[in-house]
Amino acid sequence: MSLETPLTVLYKEANSSNITTDVYLPPSTSASPQKYPVVIDIHGGAFMLGHSRMVSLSQVNDCLERGWIVLVPNHRLCPGVDVLDGPMQDIRDLLSWVYDGHLDAILADQGGYRADLENVAAFGTSSGGTLALGLAFNVPKPAKAILSLYGAVHFTDPFWTKSLPHVAAKIPPNLTEEFLNKIYDEHPVPTDSSVSLEGQTESGASKGPNFSQPRDAFAFTQIASGTVLSAIYPDSKSTDPDFKKIDPVQNVSPIFPPTYIVHGMADTMVPVELSRELFKRLQDAGVPCGMTEVPGEEHTFASMMKVGSQTWWLQRKGFDFLEGVIGKGPQ
Repeated sequence: MSLETPLTVLYKEANSSNITTDVYLPPSTSASPQKYPVVIDIHGGAFMLGHSRMVSLSQVNDCLERGWIVLVPNHRLCPGVDVLDGPMQDIRDLLSWVYDGHLDAILADQGGYRADLENVAAFGTSSGGTLALGLAFNVPKPAKAILSLYGAVHFTDPFWTKSLPHVAAKIPPNLTEEFLNKIYDEHPVPTDSSVSLEGQTESGASKGPNFSQPRDAFAFTQIASGTVLSAIYPDSKSTDPDFKKIDPVQNVSPIFPPTYIVHGMADTMVPVELSRELFKRLQDAGVPCGMTEVPGEEHTFASMMKVGSQTWWLQRKGFDFLEGVIGKGPQ
């Protein structure tokens, strides 16, 4: 099994959507099964774009070298389902799937591997960071540790209703409401899209959004106009929106799992101040936590950073934090 060809398994079906996770296994020379920590790695894409092959393989490889089993899941994409009942529920169901022994059933055919169910952690980039944080609250058994890389949080902040002219400048002027709304005709609700938020393709190459596709056009239009929350969570359109069900910032408590945050200081898509608010609340609640601010980095830097660069070593502090909680796998 290589980084290019992970094991892909079905972990959930929902209204005809088949939802899969990629499974990456660390090297093993043991003939008898040994327990390995499990780390869930969730892709970004504003809850509307991307899929499981659009994560940083360098980060996956770093996890494998630490002796961790890595799961990279798909989830249903908004807006055909809202973020609470779609992406967040799917990832929570994946965590339950692991805890309930279904991963071990898959590993039984791989020889030498068992999941260490007392050491399951999660991380993600952008919206994936939000979903990783969603494994800390309103779940029967939370993840043991969480790493958010520039995750979208603090949804009551005025930023979330501000337009972003630098994104709007990329969008063709002739997109009609009728064309954009074709996204609601997709059935079953898709679990992948051809382009991620940063324009990353499966091969990792940089490629801009395809505005002839309703999904790309819809997602970037919402981001540009400051209407992402109303697109992914219709309750936010009410006069008194309740974000507590989905906002990690509003769910911090002393029992929140140990959490680390990595955020670019030049981020214009999810400003670093939003993560600073999460970090402050974690500190105030006495939760073991840490935060690294990466100089000069914009949103989605994980997809483009070079191994060995300053950014690489800075973001790696988050994985060192996870290792301090869940340990290494058998060496």
